[in-house]
Amino acid sequence: MKPLNSPVTRRLSLSTLLVSFLGMAFAVPASAQEGAPAKIIVGFPAGGSFDAIARLIADKAKTELNRPIVVDNKAGAGGRIAVDALKASPADGSVVMLGPDALTALYPFTFKKLNYDPKKDIVPIGTAAEFAFSFAVGTAPKVNTWAEYVTWAKANPKDANFGIPALGAPHHFFGILLGNAINVPMQHVPFQGSAPINLALMGGQISSSIDVASSQVENHKAGKIKMLAVSTEQRIPQAPDVPTFTELGFPAISGAGFNALYAPAGTPANAVDAWNKALAKVMAMPDVKDKLVAMGYLPVGKSTQELIDRQNASIKKWEPVIKASGFTAD
Repeated sequence: MKPLNSPVTRRLSLSTLLVSFLGMAFAVPASAQEGAPAKIIVGFPAGGSFDAIARLIADKAKTELNRPIVVDNKAGAGGRIAVDALKASPADGSVVMLGPDALTALYPFTFKKLNYDPKKDIVPIGTAAEFAFSFAVGTAPKVNTWAEYVTWAKANPKDANFGIPALGAPHHFFGILLGNAINVPMQHVPFQGSAPINLALMGGQISSSIDVASSQVENHKAGKIKMLAVSTEQRIPQAPDVPTFTELGFPAISGAGFNALYAPAGTPANAVDAWNKALAKVMAMPDVKDKLVAMGYLPVGKSTQELIDRQNASIKKWEPVIKASGFTAD
């Protein structure tokens, strides 16, 4: 029997310790992943609504996921830069992205060369929130209802136009749907954002506008512009006096914009499910709902399949409209 402190015994002890240490090291990621930091990539600047929603999710979901969550702004190209960042991220549930519906429903048809394949490169997790688009008029023409505007537009088709905050955005194609619905080929007028649109409405430079409802509510309440209809199925809490297009007999113009969480391709199903459940709990919190409603959003937070169905419905809606328009963004 060799002495306990012999060189052979010491080598055996060190080997045993090393094997035990390596075993523990390889076991740590699986058990400690919950406590490791996670990240939500946002394709828009800090201070905007998408950034605010991402920070709400990060603040609340950290408890549900038992890990700190940071927000990483990768602004630009309507969210496409964020997709590049997501694609380059580890597919282990540590990184997700909050992106707009345009990523899956519009860009595949407006860009001839897209930097990602929405069916292969991003994995749907769940819808975070949805929002309404609204149709508004200003000082000219002097109309008070959607029916009055339609009558005016049919009598003055050359003057019937609509301001939009950007070309190729959902607002743009809602305008095409609207023109098709009333049989008036309305001309789009692109602006750089929502503020100049409202100024043009107030000044009578454009006859109407289509924008995110939250960008028009305050001026509507102040009587500076008139919101005549919203695109959602239900009236929005910020402007309960404004009817929906469906109420007005134009269901083809209905539809909500939305944002959703996505993971990189290859992310395990259990990681996707964990984020989905956390998102659902966050969106059900009363204080989160209050904050989102104040921003012009309505929380969703349903299943991953709900997001997939929502995406498919959006694609079915927008693909023929975009292709018929002939519009390309590149």
